[in-house]
Amino acid sequence: MNPDLVLILDAAAFAADKHRRQRRKDAEATPYINHPLALATILAREGGVADAEVIAAALLHDTVEDTETTPAEIAARFGAGVAEIVAEVTDDKALPKQERKARQVTHAAQASPGAKLVKLADKIANLRDLAVSPPADWDHARKAGYVRWAGEVVAGLRGTNPALEAAFDAAAAAFA
Repeated sequence: MNPDLVLILDAAAFAADKHRRQRRKDAEATPYINHPLALATILAREGGVADAEVIAAALLHDTVEDTETTPAEIAARFGAGVAEIVAEVTDDKALPKQERKARQVTHAAQASPGAKLVKLADKIANLRDLAVSPPADWDHARKAGYVRWAGEVVAGLRGTNPALEAAFDAAAAAFA
């Protein structure tokens, strides 16, 4: 038995269950689980990331923020390392949206290496989705604003993984 593979598959199954009733905001209402799966794929395929805890955290990155999952549940099931990364990339939904967005910018540079990788993959996946299947009600100005803000977050993540940073830059360039 490969414990890293088991951790990743368990995280994928857990995330799929937790997000089972959620859909993305695109016109096709894509199943939400496609998003965390995209992060894991970006990290492994494009970023060369082989750390099972980072891949598992990518799969779980929105469970605390967007479902009834608790940080304690993540820690008990997946360990402290995964739980710490998930906690670092989880927005506090009790805060106003603009404050949450500002915190992502200010906290990016202080994040752990694993959290930086997950955050980079998240921004790449979001920009790619925005380019091909944006939320139905987003006009050009709102898309441009998101791309600018994502660039501010990624500025604090630079120096983490050159391949992922290049992938982000390419995704952002599609909006230029």
